[in-house]
Amino acid sequence: DQAEDPEKMIRLIIQEMEDTLVEVRSSSARVLADRKAAARRLEQVQSEAGGWEQKAKLAISKGREDLARAALQEKNAILEEVSIVEAELQATDEHIEQLNQEVTQLQQKLSDAKARQKAMLMRSKTVESRIKVKRQMQREALDTAFARFEHFERRMDNLESQLESMDLGREVPPDLAAEIDALQEDEHINDELERLKAELGNKPDQR
Repeated sequence: DQAEDPEKMIRLIIQEMEDTLVEVRSSSARVLADRKAAARRLEQVQSEAGGWEQKAKLAISKGREDLARAALQEKNAILEEVSIVEAELQATDEHIEQLNQEVTQLQQKLSDAKARQKAMLMRSKTVESRIKVKRQMQREALDTAFARFEHFERRMDNLESQLESMDLGREVPPDLAAEIDALQEDEHINDELERLKAELGNKPDQR
């Protein structure tokens, strides 16, 4: 387009890159905040699991196996949540690492674009001179002048697509063979009861 201002066009492209960099950094900040929340939740559920085991020991010491069994069931339910939160933390760490790489790459591309801005303007002026002499080469000359910036535009599209894919929700595996899992859990609880009884039986009487 003969009406295009090359200097203005380059400024707009650089501004778009700067805006995208701000968006990626904002996404990184949100993911870091999510990680801190998940880490706090992991610490909380781990503490809760330990608390239920202590309750189970107390119930056994008082001769209440029924209460000990119920406490161990609560503990096992919390341990499942521990596994979920741990998986969430791992995925978040991978997300943060990917965002950090994208920020570094985008910052480098932006710095390169700014450093070459004057050279690109000089090239565009040269192209304008050629256009005046050979109008039939107008579109080819402009395309050549701005060919380097097409890479940046493609990179922006890829970054936006990656960011959109990162917002997808976590997949939760289906609950398969529920009855078999219940049998395994009951067997696990019986084993834990025996373990706690053994631990309490081996401790000296502190009364």
